[in-house]
Amino acid sequence: MKSPSGSASERLNYPTGLTFVASNTLYIADCYNRRVQKLTIGQAAGTTVAEQPSESTSANLNRPTGILVDSNGNIYVSDSFNHRIKLWQNSSLSGTTIAGPGGLRSSMSQLNTPHGLARNSATDTIYIAYYGNHRIMSYASGATAGTVAAGGNGAGMLTTQLNSRCISLFYFDSSSNNLYIASEGGNKIVRWVLNAITWSLVVGHPAGSSGSTSTILYSPFDFILDSMGNIYVSDITNHHIQFFLSGQLNGSTIAGITSTSGTTNQLLYAPNEVALDSELNWYVSDTNNHRVLK
Repeated sequence: MKSPSGSASERLNYPTGLTFVASNTLYIADCYNRRVQKLTIGQAAGTTVAEQPSESTSANLNRPTGILVDSNGNIYVSDSFNHRIKLWQNSSLSGTTIAGPGGLRSSMSQLNTPHGLARNSATDTIYIAYYGNHRIMSYASGATAGTVAAGGNGAGMLTTQLNSRCISLFYFDSSSNNLYIASEGGNKIVRWVLNAITWSLVVGHPAGSSGSTSTILYSPFDFILDSMGNIYVSDITNHHIQFFLSGQLNGSTIAGITSTSGTTNQLLYAPNEVALDSELNWYVSDTNNHRVLK
């Protein structure tokens, strides 16, 4: 059943971002509680690992969404409504701003409601996707301004553009230098090779049509690739998770019931993100039900 929202350690309030760092450790962006929770699978309560309580509003997290944890246990957080990325060094009690000094802007040193995060561990480059500006930016280690990694050609459905409504989550494949991008407003997942000027379609409708058939998506918010190249997509407006075998455009529903929201354990309500553990168990942030399902 639907979980009641709350701020206690065993409660969530509009959970969004999910990431695994080990077979039994899950990090959750607890958006409306303005914190990141660390949860050992099997335990009922989480531990807050990123939060910045302060009397100063500018120091607080404001709707954290995307999260990234590197191999050293450092936590990167998209502080979305403060338009910046914050870094919590392993075991640190406070975070520091590493991208976007704040303020809703369109310059190369500003971010516009950032969400998705990815990192190239070989170069320590951070890639950031955001709701506005229709582009993905890359920030080299220590840089105060970013460069365009994908998009940057205005809003639209052309293969040189990313969609106007939302660029949500994405995945960086270091072996091929590919960015895989969930374009929520474009109703598709695309592949953009670094330094290329166009994307290629992975799943969804190339022109951005929405729908509920096995080949069409409706506001895909997040996805994850497994080691075999199969794709799991949280198709938020269809309230289901779609599974696509590697290289296939025809998917199948593996969680939820298409176009039906609900509170039972068979139904989802606006699922935001998906995550896989090392045993290919997968997890969904069932956002409007204030819970994470396995």
